[in-house]
Amino acid sequence: MNIKKVQIIILGSIFLFCCTKSTNKIPDISETGCTNLEFISFSSDSITIEGNLNGFQLSLSTEEVEDGLEIIKIELNRETPAVPPQFQLKWKFPSNNIQKYWNPNYNVDKVNYYYNSVTSSSTRLAPVLCFMDINDINRFTFAVGDALNKIELYSELIEEDANFHCSVSFFDEQQPAMSHYETEIFIDRRSLPFYTSLRQITNWWEKQDNYQPMPVPEQAKRPMYSSWYSYHQNLDVDKIINECREGKSIGLGAVIVDDGWQTLDNKRGYAYTGDWKPDRIPNMKAFVDSIHALDMRFLLWYSVPFIGKHADNFSKFRGKYLYEWESQGCFVLDPRYPETREFIISTYEKAQNEWNLDGFKLDFMGFFRPGESTQLTDENGRDYASINAAVDRLMTDIMKRLKAQNPNIMIEFRQPYIGPLMRKYGNMLRASDCPNMSVINKVRVTDIRLLAGNSAVHSDMLMWHNEDPVEQAALQIQNILFSVPQISVRLNEIPNDHKKMIAFWMNYWNTNKDVLINGEFKPQAPDALYPIITSSNEKKTISAIYQDVYVKNDFVNVPNAIDIVNARRTSEVLILNTKDYGRFEYKIFDCLGVQIEKGKIRLRKGVTTINVPPSGLLQLKKINT
Repeated sequence: MNIKKVQIIILGSIFLFCCTKSTNKIPDISETGCTNLEFISFSSDSITIEGNLNGFQLSLSTEEVEDGLEIIKIELNRETPAVPPQFQLKWKFPSNNIQKYWNPNYNVDKVNYYYNSVTSSSTRLAPVLCFMDINDINRFTFAVGDALNKIELYSELIEEDANFHCSVSFFDEQQPAMSHYETEIFIDRRSLPFYTSLRQITNWWEKQDNYQPMPVPEQAKRPMYSSWYSYHQNLDVDKIINECREGKSIGLGAVIVDDGWQTLDNKRGYAYTGDWKPDRIPNMKAFVDSIHALDMRFLLWYSVPFIGKHADNFSKFRGKYLYEWESQGCFVLDPRYPETREFIISTYEKAQNEWNLDGFKLDFMGFFRPGESTQLTDENGRDYASINAAVDRLMTDIMKRLKAQNPNIMIEFRQPYIGPLMRKYGNMLRASDCPNMSVINKVRVTDIRLLAGNSAVHSDMLMWHNEDPVEQAALQIQNILFSVPQISVRLNEIPNDHKKMIAFWMNYWNTNKDVLINGEFKPQAPDALYPIITSSNEKKTISAIYQDVYVKNDFVNVPNAIDIVNARRTSEVLILNTKDYGRFEYKIFDCLGVQIEKGKIRLRKGVTTINVPPSGLLQLKKINT
């Protein structure tokens, strides 16, 4: 390997090779309650470039946006197009006052930062890593602007020097020839809450060309019923209509009809998928009309890349597949062929037009990737060489044509294909599957929200056993309160107390959704699986506690209302007030919504203890005298 070393003095803004200035601007920050920490030393470190540049000229420039915030611009240029080189940018920084980290992987231990990496692309995750202190204050966060191509961010704590050694790898995946490439790296060493730093990275991505998020209709922010865990592939139209009738009465606004409608096969594979005829539901239009008659929206599931080996369409696309998913009996379409893109797009366009659909659940987007024998060239009928670029074209055209029929179309994507670029095509981002696992559901929706901006973040579908104690079942909802709930229990078969519990919490969610999903979102302690989460606006603050922690009231302006959800099996709720906040009326509810106590209380400086039933709710309303 040829090694080129480039010395970058971040704060001194020494420009290398070519001097350019980034035009991305970061919004001003106004954050209270942050620990006053010194910046991690980074200005004297070097960034090392490793790789054979294959005739490309690599130039770097840096802009100090403000103290502790730098943008590094990377440019590759070559007179004649060639396959871009594999190269890495490497640096290190001291592990000074770092106790944990965050990245968008949805199955990570956020304490064990010895090795820390994320690999992103157009249909997978987001290129960002964040290191923080024990109080969740950012110490060092870095992100890459390119969310289209495969990028690997990596860090390792080296014992010999107690430094984090970091790298960003470009073009590890084979790429078509090009003559120009550019992107930026966002480096944030400011003493801000980690969620504030991540929110500003999200804003930074949104401002890039071709990354503007899809608008979110209000109907995407309503609780929904999903058929998946309740029926899987054994769909029954009459039963689902009855479920929706029940769901509408408790505040659900839509139904997502999942896998199973398109085939009579119910073996959980995809060998017969790809013709997209409603074999199990022959009169789909009547089904949709019945749901609309309940004043509910209707979304339909599709597996975007798959055609099964037993589907009638399989032979039509022979030679136009990326690879086989043998265990599931299906193949993955190659989106670089215009005819495969048109097949996918027209399938959805036709379904939307004929059946009057309100949205789509588009699944398995992450399977669009090269196979072992994939040739990344634009020949033999392919009009794109890059799969990522072809997916971008496919999804752009899908959105354009579907929105022409319905400007308020809803599109759901599922973790991990929920990154910055995917927000351009989808306005509903859902947690990856975690049936009956309330804590995992909480962690996954929280991780998505940290980078989701204004996109609607949905929980994984909620299910539990009918014999669960109602307080236990309530935890499934309380753990995902700060996302849009998707219910997937059989509402007409669950016990009456379960139904009453769901009705209470759906009413609570609908009443407070502006605070819960549009408020200032402050999750705490990712290393402890977010034991307390708070969201607030000027009028109200809602906190949910999931472990034995205290709620800290540290208000500049006291809100009129404070809610505390006791999502635990114990009753004692501790409130730490940093000053005397005056008198409040209080109400205490059990998990069924039955009011068990009310009165008046003064939130004096210090600790206030209130007993709230397991899975219960405390509501405080300011008494203005």
